[in-house]
Amino acid sequence: MLTTAAGTVPPASVLVLGAGVAGLQALATAKRLGARTTGYDVRPEVSEQVESVGARWLDLGIEALGEGGYARELTGEERETQQQRLTEAITGFDVVITTALVPGRRAPVLVTAEAVRGMRSGSVVVDLAGATGGNCELTEPGAEVVVDGVTVCAPLNLPAEMPVHASELFARNVLALLELMVDADGGLRPDLSDEILAATCVAGADEDGAGPADGPTAADREAE
Repeated sequence: MLTTAAGTVPPASVLVLGAGVAGLQALATAKRLGARTTGYDVRPEVSEQVESVGARWLDLGIEALGEGGYARELTGEERETQQQRLTEAITGFDVVITTALVPGRRAPVLVTAEAVRGMRSGSVVVDLAGATGGNCELTEPGAEVVVDGVTVCAPLNLPAEMPVHASELFARNVLALLELMVDADGGLRPDLSDEILAATCVAGADEDGAGPADGPTAADREAE
């Protein structure tokens, strides 16, 4: 919002799709710049997080909570309903920032070509999921395109734009993971009943420490 002797310019309206780390940061940054912010996610429990950074919650009536705090993939019917309701909502915003990802799968298409063409000329779509196909139907990963006056950009490898801070954050998470695996004496003894360690383990040992239970034991290898 800008108020001058010549009049008042209303604030931009910003919609962020996906309320993970990137989405919440986008909402907070846009709010600090004076925008009217709105957040959306298929996980209803994150509505409080969206509101905690000063944004409104866009409720489309679709819930898709998955495992590990991520969203599950929507069914065909849910996806159709979501796109229809989002298309109607998106046309009222000046900026749309998308951050939605489904682990191990292509990024879901949330912003259709119809929605982009319904936005006002000069509006912007920033697709942060470009590396996995993009959340916008018109996204060209790594490129910036203009469609009917609306700019659609999909930058790739954003962490490389801030290598020092990205390295600090990555190191902090690696350290936190190692602290779960190392006991007080410095021994490596991961507790696979821990949800995080169980999800990250790709090879385990049986009670005799011989490796995966269905794999060859040391005696088997000697016999061979």
